[in-house]
Amino acid sequence: MKIVNEMKLTFDSHSVNEGFSRAAVAAFAALLDPTVEELSDLRTAVSEAVTNAIVHGYRERLGKIFLTAQITDRGTIRVRVRDNGVGIADIAQARQPLFTTAAGERAGLGFAVMESFTDKVRVRSRVGAGTTVTLEKKIGGKTAAHGGDAG
Repeated sequence: MKIVNEMKLTFDSHSVNEGFSRAAVAAFAALLDPTVEELSDLRTAVSEAVTNAIVHGYRERLGKIFLTAQITDRGTIRVRVRDNGVGIADIAQARQPLFTTAAGERAGLGFAVMESFTDKVRVRSRVGAGTTVTLEKKIGGKTAAHGGDAG
């Protein structure tokens, strides 16, 4: 797959930035002319990935979240959400529904939600160094728009 368009964002791990990141990815994905359902699914998955970075990656401290979105020549959008937080000791356990490291109201469904709303979820992590979550979703039967024809 060839990357035909890409955007990158870096933002602080304030909870208010979760909505910003979701909206930014949705605006970028609009280049593929997604259905309302496809866009809603993508927004939900991105929201979960960013929320995990904020709540679990940085816990009670402020850090940077790095988000990259790419559109491929096959009409797939790939979103990477990376933090330099605490990392995940056991990725398989963390991906189990209802598992959470945060006390309180957390349901432990973040990865399950990401998996149900995208085609592929990859997680890489190193304790003490952070986590990268990569989401991929095919948008309709469209091939990618190259953009660049503004004017």
